[in-house]
Amino acid sequence: MLVDMNAYVGHWPFRKLNYNTCESLLGRMNEFGVDISVISNLQGIFYQNPQSANEELHEMLQSNSLFEDRFIPFAVLNPVYAGWEHDFGVCSEEMDMKGIRLYPRYHHYEITNPSCIELVKSARDKGMPVAISLRMSDSRATSWMDLERGNEWSLKDVLPLIKEVPDARYLILNVVGNPFLDDEETEFFKKTNIVMDTSGRGLRRFAELLKRYGKDKFAFGTHSPILDYVTGALRIESLRNSEAGEETKELLRHGNAEKMLDL
Repeated sequence: MLVDMNAYVGHWPFRKLNYNTCESLLGRMNEFGVDISVISNLQGIFYQNPQSANEELHEMLQSNSLFEDRFIPFAVLNPVYAGWEHDFGVCSEEMDMKGIRLYPRYHHYEITNPSCIELVKSARDKGMPVAISLRMSDSRATSWMDLERGNEWSLKDVLPLIKEVPDARYLILNVVGNPFLDDEETEFFKKTNIVMDTSGRGLRRFAELLKRYGKDKFAFGTHSPILDYVTGALRIESLRNSEAGEETKELLRHGNAEKMLDL
């Protein structure tokens, strides 16, 4: 079984994407043996009001009964946009969104903004994971209209929010930069409910990261359709038996995701 913790539908304004609809993503999942995907609408990053993108995603998922058991929707919310509290309530109670995704760099707020902390606490109280992507696209080939180069985060950059709300559940996605924390930060990290997905290039030393943070801190993810669909899985399957036995690989393929998502 495979659970993809990091996938999208929708359009990216700076280049054409393939497999970016529910129908085409489902076909991709079937081709590569992925059972369930956590998805969000990319357009929520760029709409003035991201709730419109959440409504679009909800309509997509309601359009075909095949989607119900294969997709887990996460809402894109902007805590500095007026009315986010109402939108959060609609997403969690009416649309049955299972988590939220935050984009501080795109929505122009600090990660410790009081409204951001309030939103994360609201998600915590509802039992909804909070997903943060360390980057969306490779800044080395970015469009002049996208974020300026040098705006990628490392794992250390999200710690201030986690320290403000240490009892929430977090997904750290598309890990780039330096994924290694100092000893004190590592001990804090290991005590929190955090899972990183396997899509990002920062996990090139995956076996070493598993040893440092623990087998419960990672889960399969693709960052599809922006990244390719197989690298995240290859990082798991290429681990030697001395680095990760079959029990650990099963946790990475789906076990840790099921625990995070209450499946």
